[in-house]
Amino acid sequence: MTKTIFDLHSPHPEPSTLVAFAENHLDRKSEHRPDDCIEAALKHPGAHFLAFAGAKLIVKHDEKIIDPLFAPYELAGLEPTMDDAVLLGFLPNGEPRLAVPSGLTEETVPEPFKIADARMLYRQQMLPENLLGQFAQASSLIVWNAGNRFCGRCGGPMDGAAGGYRRICTACGHMVFPRTDPVVIMLTIDIERDQCLLGRSPHFTPGMYSCLAGFVEPGETIENAVRRETLEESGIRIGRVRYHASQPWPLPHSLMIGCYAEAKSTAIKRDEQELEDVRWFTRAETEAMLERATGVADTGDEHIPPPKGAIAHQLMRDWLAWPERS
Repeated sequence: MTKTIFDLHSPHPEPSTLVAFAENHLDRKSEHRPDDCIEAALKHPGAHFLAFAGAKLIVKHDEKIIDPLFAPYELAGLEPTMDDAVLLGFLPNGEPRLAVPSGLTEETVPEPFKIADARMLYRQQMLPENLLGQFAQASSLIVWNAGNRFCGRCGGPMDGAAGGYRRICTACGHMVFPRTDPVVIMLTIDIERDQCLLGRSPHFTPGMYSCLAGFVEPGETIENAVRRETLEESGIRIGRVRYHASQPWPLPHSLMIGCYAEAKSTAIKRDEQELEDVRWFTRAETEAMLERATGVADTGDEHIPPPKGAIAHQLMRDWLAWPERS
């Protein structure tokens, strides 16, 4: 059988589908969004909204039932700002899916509603994967629109356009588009010793270790960002870099770019301002860590992984699975 450029040796055909926030199959109609697209969408009898308090999602919460979708008539009690609504896209049957900011807060939200942030939604598996992906899209757009009220060029007020996918200055006509912040997250591998490099930040759950990560800087390739961030945070020099998977990360609008990095040195020199600890873990230690239930470590000697659904968790699992596919 003839191999092509798309025949890759990896544990999964497309590992990005195995992380949280990744499953979103709405038809966004990105190139076909007239300025009246929201008004047109609202005329469809199947239109439904995701409602937001800041970047957090408002859900109908009644014992075992969690419902994040609101018909237009259900929004009245949520203090929606309809002028700032965003058209996310369309289901295969043509039903529109939209998002709208609300005036409610944690203190003012009434029963039976509940406000949940991104971490709560995916860690507690509150939504099915397709709605979790729609949340990621909606949260990022709601936050971006709220943060671009005024023109960065002249200071004039900006109006939304294209269903929330553009903002245009009413004074000078300057146009801006939604932002996505690229972040590299890498599992560094010492091939000779068969071990991986993990660290812990001060804000992590007690006992949790994860992959190193950092923002891609202007004028920098993904590969060089992996090398720079790893060197800065751990003192480890990196050789080859291999892309593995990506993950939308709505905190507020990042794209996590998961890579494997080849260690060319092993002596750790930790950035003490960024990390509490950085250490090498053997394959057996990593496997034992992933087998533990995610939560708080029971003892000071016990380590736990990032939650299932996080791309760091998937990078660790796929490193362990790789030899099984040889």
